[in-house]
Amino acid sequence: MIAVSIVGFKKTGKTTLAVALGEELARRGIRAAAAKFTHHGETDVEGTDSHRLRKVYGKVAFLGSESSSVFWEGPRFLADLLPILDADVLVVEGGKHLRWLPRVLLLRKLADAGELEQGLALASYGEVAGYDMPHVIDVAALADLILERGFALPGLDCGSCGREDCASLAREIVAGKATLADCRAARAEVEVSVAGQSVAMNSFVQQVFSGALRGMLKEFKGYAPGPIEIRIKG
Repeated sequence: MIAVSIVGFKKTGKTTLAVALGEELARRGIRAAAAKFTHHGETDVEGTDSHRLRKVYGKVAFLGSESSSVFWEGPRFLADLLPILDADVLVVEGGKHLRWLPRVLLLRKLADAGELEQGLALASYGEVAGYDMPHVIDVAALADLILERGFALPGLDCGSCGREDCASLAREIVAGKATLADCRAARAEVEVSVAGQSVAMNSFVQQVFSGALRGMLKEFKGYAPGPIEIRIKG
């Protein structure tokens, strides 16, 4: 990677130069990302350094003494970001459109459950109870429930499990009629992980990946048919 740092004291125009440099690289058709060391939190608000840099570079990392953050231009699929989140449990705030995850409902009134439940609710939480589902009022109990019954499907909608989409399988898992093992992409014969997080592949991609890899390895001395393990560090 080609890299350079722009250094100087406060109010010397570091961000202005970084923006101008990003614009010049973009004019040349060169893909570039930016990183900024900061002493305060960055938010993607118009007029801030984070916003100026993101609009030019598209991808910006902010590194502070207490926290770090990354901004991308345009939408991203949540599953694609899991490898960099590096966590054992993912707690998502919002995301009514995510139908490959189970959910906990916080209701203003019972009628809200009709829109939010979608067959994916593990429980309701708070003052208003949902219908035909567990109702939890204790955070510790909710954590126990999530650890016991939480899951994440790949969200590929590949149909390898025999269902129409991931939402259909997720509903069956929540209802106790299926398990995560029914997801063929989750129990793939080809396993690839990034930062400890499995990268999902549907059956066709598994076949292509496996076939291409085995085809290359056949040209290596010492190759013999059998399980293959490759580790790339760094």
